[in-house]
Amino acid sequence: MRETAPSASSPFMTEPGDITVRGSTFLAFDFGLKRTGVAVGNRLTRTATPQRTIRAEGDARWPPVAAVIAQWQPDALVVGVPFHPDGAAHDNTRRAQRFARQLHGRFGLPVIEIDERYSTTEARAAGARDADAAAAAIILEQFLRSLA
Repeated sequence: MRETAPSASSPFMTEPGDITVRGSTFLAFDFGLKRTGVAVGNRLTRTATPQRTIRAEGDARWPPVAAVIAQWQPDALVVGVPFHPDGAAHDNTRRAQRFARQLHGRFGLPVIEIDERYSTTEARAAGARDADAAAAAIILEQFLRSLA
């Protein structure tokens, strides 16, 4: 996985062509230190459904992450990576990238990193009751629209 900022023309940290993306079921994560939103979606409908927000910190987040992966058995994982409005990285950028690497290492699934600037703002503006899970759905739909 590359860890560079996305270009203005592409929201992807990891270009879809950089890894093999097979299958049709995907899980997305909107990573946060205390809350991580989760959404599931598929290639056929190119839609995502918010699932729940995992409210756990540090290593306590891994059992619920493992449970949702076991439940949905996704073909790949998508992780939103935040940036400043100007595209500059910050501490949460590196934390989300670390989370993506850990997902890959723990579960052996392909992980695609997506620029998630404004996804939580968009979810809140849409009136989402669970903004973190809704943001994960927004991130996942952005990825699904990019698939051929």
